[in-house]
Amino acid sequence: MPALRFSQVDVFTTEPLRGNPVAVVHDADDLTDDRMAAFARWTNLSETTFLLRPTTPDADYRVRIFTPGGELPFAGHPTLGTCHAWLAAGGRPAGDTVVQECGVGLVTIRRGDGSLAFAAPAPREDRPLDDAELAACVAAAGVPADAVVDHRLLDNGPAWAVLLVDSAARVLDVRPDFAGSPVGKLGLVGPHAPGAPAAFEVRGFAPGIGVPEDPVTGSLNASVGQWLTRTGRAPDRYVAAQGTALGRAGRVHVERDADGQVWVGGATVTVLAGDAALTG
Repeated sequence: MPALRFSQVDVFTTEPLRGNPVAVVHDADDLTDDRMAAFARWTNLSETTFLLRPTTPDADYRVRIFTPGGELPFAGHPTLGTCHAWLAAGGRPAGDTVVQECGVGLVTIRRGDGSLAFAAPAPREDRPLDDAELAACVAAAGVPADAVVDHRLLDNGPAWAVLLVDSAARVLDVRPDFAGSPVGKLGLVGPHAPGAPAAFEVRGFAPGIGVPEDPVTGSLNASVGQWLTRTGRAPDRYVAAQGTALGRAGRVHVERDADGQVWVGGATVTVLAGDAALTG
């Protein structure tokens, strides 16, 4: 069998190597689950995606999303990167927006001037952390308990335990220790000073799925954007920075529209394109 088309797309950046890469395998309908999982482990990126024919006429394409540790029903930067790769390969949406089919259902993606934005899925869970969860997160992050302004368990496919702390500097200073910790995914958010280029600094750690720190995380920013805009902790439109601690410069644009729908977007750029020898 022939090799499959392959793209590697940097997401949430206009500058290659400064965002979060996702590997995209095109026309992957004949690959087995084991083959997909093995390739995701081999790329060792936070996510690798596989483009498939949709199972519903309402979708333009279907995608499966794998981390080195397993499959996800949804993830943000893979959604934007996969859409970018599909469009670059000649994909033509049926309507004005692109509709992606994935594990959480249908996700709408709109195209802007040099950017893409997905409609954040409705949360499957949204609640304060309980006392034990909060204590475990504070211990893993190594932040003082009194630096935590608020906290939440937010699940839109991946489930993130999120700590809102008192400053962006606090977020950047964190050196987490997950040894023996029950925390599988931890998000940290802290505000920058007024007038800074970004309103918040974000970091996402996912040791539970084999990702020590994710450079720029769409699913986390989507959940956080829903939470912060709903509660008035953030304006209806803001920019979050992520990846700073890893030498990246991710910029995530969050917007809550008049209907209450939160959109999460940014720039995308192809870095690698070629063939993947997966079918031999």
